[in-house]
Amino acid sequence: MLKFRTQGYNGYSLQFSPFIENKIACATSANFGLVGNGRLFVLNTGVGPEGVEVERIYDTQDGLFDCSWSEINENQLVTASGDGSIKLWDIKLTEFPIQNWHEHSREVFSVQWNFIKKDTFISGSWDHSIKLWTPERSQSLTTFNIEHTNCVYNTIWSPYNADLFGSASGDQTVKIWDTKLPHSIQTIIAHPGFEILSMDWNKYQENIIITASTDKSLKVWDLRRPDIELLCLRGHEYAVRRVKCSPHNVNIIASVSYDMTMRIWDISRQSNPLVEVYDGHTEFVLGLDFNLYIEGQIATCAWDENIHIFQPPAFLS
Repeated sequence: MLKFRTQGYNGYSLQFSPFIENKIACATSANFGLVGNGRLFVLNTGVGPEGVEVERIYDTQDGLFDCSWSEINENQLVTASGDGSIKLWDIKLTEFPIQNWHEHSREVFSVQWNFIKKDTFISGSWDHSIKLWTPERSQSLTTFNIEHTNCVYNTIWSPYNADLFGSASGDQTVKIWDTKLPHSIQTIIAHPGFEILSMDWNKYQENIIITASTDKSLKVWDLRRPDIELLCLRGHEYAVRRVKCSPHNVNIIASVSYDMTMRIWDISRQSNPLVEVYDGHTEFVLGLDFNLYIEGQIATCAWDENIHIFQPPAFLS
């Protein structure tokens, strides 16, 4: 177990580098993201007396809610900010972002780089819109803003189709989009009456997605048969903030929640899918990621100003 203190800043999101196995970035906000500055931490694990050392710290004028590493340049990453801005950073340079976009009119809650095309990324905002970007342009490529009727909390690329992405919204829906089309191609009212805070795409089955909601549940969906979920995962005691599918196992997913836990699920075990509960945090857990290079290694960040990096016992066995 490695731990790092984000002193004075509450963790919102983190991501392992897609290039370097021991590098991780974490987006944080002062004062729980309600008011004040943000801070981006770039950390290296497996070094120093505590096992985690800071490579870079970048301060921003408003809170940071998400971050995503570039899939084309190992030194670059984007951040999503509470002031509606998106910033591109290069960790070989100090202090200032190399690009700053400001088109969203409210908090940007999600950014994700395209796994396949590698030269674009997507953002989702509380202004109900989604935008497609490339680092080479000073304006967005496309805006999708005519369908969601509430905050867009999460935007996720398909790992199979370079033009497909999904969005999770406070309007109770998940939508699937094709970047070549102005309208969504599919809508699922996934958690009727409740906000959807997160979604992820199964890395081994192109039609399987997972949704996470304020109704405390996660649901497994087959996009070919969206009338009813394949599986509903219950166990969290409060809203589920984020879900991630394992990059190494078709059946393993992890989730974090306002109940201060991280849970691991095996969706092949329909009668008893809960594998493990990690309750090492003392505040809301909002950030979660799997390490692509170290099978079974997970990182979490929380409002308790801590990042935890560990391999759950279920994976070790």
